[in-house]
Amino acid sequence: MILGMSIATFTLVHTVLSLVGIVAGLVAAGAIATGTRLDRWAAVFLVTTVLANASGFGFPFVKLLPSHVVGALSLVVLAAVIVADYVKHRAGAWRRTYAVGVVLATYLNVFVLVAQLFKRIPVLFLLAPTQSEPPFALTQGLVLVLFVWLGVAAVKGSRPAPAPALGRPTP
Repeated sequence: MILGMSIATFTLVHTVLSLVGIVAGLVAAGAIATGTRLDRWAAVFLVTTVLANASGFGFPFVKLLPSHVVGALSLVVLAAVIVADYVKHRAGAWRRTYAVGVVLATYLNVFVLVAQLFKRIPVLFLLAPTQSEPPFALTQGLVLVLFVWLGVAAVKGSRPAPAPALGRPTP
């Protein structure tokens, strides 16, 4: 039992939180990349991703695993995102911190998702039983490239609109 739930139920809750966090994170990051604010999506992303990462430490374990390191790193990134959004209101450099943090936290969740898929889906497990084989590396590499692209787009999209030149009427 974990928090009054069977391990199967706890795993389901953790998985649903993770998947909702990934979807909401992709929507929020896409919005940032286009210079749009979707505050409700961002809030759903933050709540579900913090809960998913925190709940990952609730599973029984005997030694520190790579997933614990990724989860801890993600929680640090999410703390910076929360400060950037709710304390600093995305002012100045905090706007970039927010954009990079949303993309990075979403990437870390997708990174873990890919690892779990290769561990749990039989055909993927056969392709990469130790997760050191080329199919796993290529998949993670592709995910990384896509998130670097999204991160660059989010940083560009998070820039404030230029102020109109003095003395010129705005359209």
